[in-house]
Amino acid sequence: MWSGPRNISTALMRSWENRPDTMVVDEPLFAHWLTETGTDHPGREDVIATYDSDWRRVAEQLTGPLPDGVEVFYQKHMAHHLTPQIQHGWMARLTNVLLIRDPREVIASYQKGRPRFVARDLGFEQLVELYDELGATGEAPMVIDASDFLRAPEPHLRALCELIGVDFTDRMLEWPPGPRDSDGVWAPYWYKTVWESTGFAPWTPREVHLSGLAAEVAEECRSPYERLYAVRLRV
Repeated sequence: MWSGPRNISTALMRSWENRPDTMVVDEPLFAHWLTETGTDHPGREDVIATYDSDWRRVAEQLTGPLPDGVEVFYQKHMAHHLTPQIQHGWMARLTNVLLIRDPREVIASYQKGRPRFVARDLGFEQLVELYDELGATGEAPMVIDASDFLRAPEPHLRALCELIGVDFTDRMLEWPPGPRDSDGVWAPYWYKTVWESTGFAPWTPREVHLSGLAAEVAEECRSPYERLYAVRLRV
C-alpha cells in the first residue's frame, strides 16, 4: 500500500493486522529516505538508529519467504520514500495499491507536525510516477481515495481482499485501541488518533483553510491528485 503521509494508511495497517493470517510492516524505507536525503524530520535519529537504511536488504526482506501461518504480508509504504537510488524491480513481486487523499486535507494535518515541507514530501508526484511505471510493465495498480474509503470501508476492503485472493473478515473493520509492537518509532509523533481508535472514523466533510506556502504546495499537488482520482476504485 503506497500512499503519502497523513492519509488513512496507519488505520488500514491496523485493519489488516487484525486478521489472524496477516503480518504488517510500517514504512520500511523510512530510514533509507532520511539517510539519503538528510531530511529534518521528527524522530529522525531514532529512525536511522533503529531501522536498516540499505534499501537492497530491505527489499530482500519485503519479498522473502513468509513465516509459517502467515498468508498476507501487508506493507505500509510512503511513496516519497522512493529515492532515485532505489531500483524498482522487486516491486513486481508485490500486489501494489495506491492510496490518495485530497492534498488540502493532507497538508492541514501534516503541517501540525512538520511545518516546513515541499510538494515531493507529500508523495503525490511519486504516486503518479509509480502508477505510470507499474502500468507500463503490467496491470495498472488499484487506486483508492481515502474519502471514498471512509464512506464505505467494507466494500473497499472486500475489493482489496478479492484483489489478492483472500476472504474478507469483519475483523478488519475494528481493532483494540493502543500502540502495537509493529508501529514505527515515529508513532509518538503521528499516531495519537490511531492509538485512540477502534475502527475507521466515519467520513465527515472538512473545511480546510490554507494560506501562504501551504496553499501553494496544495495547488502544486492538485494535478497529480486529480489524475489518480480519475482512475480510483469506485464501489
